[in-house]
Amino acid sequence: MTGHGSSYSEYDTSRSAKLFGRVRPIHEVLGGGKVADVLLWTNWKVSGALLIGMTFIWFLFEVVKYNFVTLLCHIAITTLLVFFIWSNSADLFKWNPPNIPENILHESEMREIASTFHKRFNQFLSKFLEIAYGREIPLFFLAIVSLYALSVVGNYFSFLNLLYLGILSMETLPFLYDRYEDYVEYFVGEVIQDLKRKYKTIDSKFLNKIPRAPVKEKKIR
Repeated sequence: MTGHGSSYSEYDTSRSAKLFGRVRPIHEVLGGGKVADVLLWTNWKVSGALLIGMTFIWFLFEVVKYNFVTLLCHIAITTLLVFFIWSNSADLFKWNPPNIPENILHESEMREIASTFHKRFNQFLSKFLEIAYGREIPLFFLAIVSLYALSVVGNYFSFLNLLYLGILSMETLPFLYDRYEDYVEYFVGEVIQDLKRKYKTIDSKFLNKIPRAPVKEKKIR
């Protein structure tokens, strides 16, 4: 236990680089807006409501085997009945009639969500193409293995299960990482260093022995 504590302190004092070369706070990495607040549980009411809502939807479709069209129709019917009874019985029971706002979904919030999605999707495509160029061979092989593992897992899970697991991971992993950042940095750093050592061994024994075409020098006219 003492050895682990000393190694952790050495890591903490000797390394200042963050995971994946991150230099900004995790809140800014996630967008720095309301989406980041939800993922980091800064606004715990919205985060909890989203998690409970997605869990309820997953339960209806995967456990109860509810049909999507049937569910939409039942929700619409229930909403119509509630507003009909509320509006027509407001005078009888001295209730305030339902107040329907003109803008239920504000344009600014929808733009922020769309902008965050657009920015993250462009970053994903840029990183994907950068990996495909093969400039970092370890990262290229890691991407191939990860995608293959995901394809194998996809054979045993439905799309909704994978979607729910993805949302559950997005709702929990950033929060846990932000809370236990130092420990995660230490253990992931150790794993990365171990993988680099193994790659250097494979590179020296096998990859360097693969014949490669000579690089032709460009003629300057």
